[in-house]
Amino acid sequence: MQIATCRISADDSSQPVVTPFRDGEGFRARGDASDLFGVRGIVGQSRSMRRVAEQICQVAATDATVLLLGETGTGKELLANEIHERSARRRRDMVRVNCAAIPATLIESELFGHEKGAFTGALARQIGRFELSDGSTMFLDEIGDLPLETQVKLLRVLEEREFERLGSSRTLRANARIIAATHRNLGQKVADGTFREDLYYRLDVFPIAVPPLREREDDVTLLVKRFVSEFSQAFGKRIDVVDEDSMAALRQYAWPGNVRELKNIVQRAIITTNGHRLVIPTPRTIVSTATRSARLSDVERDHIRTVLESTGWRVRGSAGAADRLGLKPTTLETRMAKLGLKRPSPA
Repeated sequence: MQIATCRISADDSSQPVVTPFRDGEGFRARGDASDLFGVRGIVGQSRSMRRVAEQICQVAATDATVLLLGETGTGKELLANEIHERSARRRRDMVRVNCAAIPATLIESELFGHEKGAFTGALARQIGRFELSDGSTMFLDEIGDLPLETQVKLLRVLEEREFERLGSSRTLRANARIIAATHRNLGQKVADGTFREDLYYRLDVFPIAVPPLREREDDVTLLVKRFVSEFSQAFGKRIDVVDEDSMAALRQYAWPGNVRELKNIVQRAIITTNGHRLVIPTPRTIVSTATRSARLSDVERDHIRTVLESTGWRVRGSAGAADRLGLKPTTLETRMAKLGLKRPSPA
């Protein structure tokens, strides 16, 4: 059986990347933004995403357990599907379980199945997800939310590939490849006693850290191009260019919802536009301290932008942003240029 492969070097700047064509009005939006190195889940040219693409290519053809780490909305399920599709197990559908979406009282039955009469309401035998994933891939999303009592049984499945349905003493076997994902800090949960240390090390065979969008500023343009192409075709609208001021603002935004948030914003903008030039309003979501970037330049940019917005982007004068910040107007203008802060064009 032929397995999909790819050649990639995370440090090779000569590798082809997708770049939008530009003109005096904005970047041209028509045309497809191809995926990076043929890995369908990745659009971008940043070093961090090149590394993710390289890791996917390295691990996909094996049966090794993969742990995807990253914030909500970074596309972990998309990457899990890509790993499965590049493996020898791709002829069977990947089985998905969201550990956070299933009540603690039902998660064990969902994973391992149950016999008729195993508990109140068990009116018929149910095949569990592990049985269904025999010979395929099991994707355990939000593994950090799995109850402690279920973690013990999951550990046995990972180590011995054996389990029993609820209400049965018959041991079953399942040859399933495990891909787990979480937005939580599992190391901290181990320290807190809410996640088993032995399960953590059993899952942490091949970790892949998926970077948040705020650390991929250069990729925002490429992602916008992809989503504009996708939604303009879906809605039957022609979009020729995207406003450059919109793009500059989007690149500076912190993206607490990551790629998912960007996709929704582009979709909404295309739904409401009536012309061939797309203006994408900058989100006004309040970024929590848990997701805000700790980089000094990002903190400074966010603070200066907030003050500028509160003054209507007026720099000079007694009520201007420079006066509020305790800076000379020329100093503030220099910092604005350095941080890429520009007054948005009128709607």
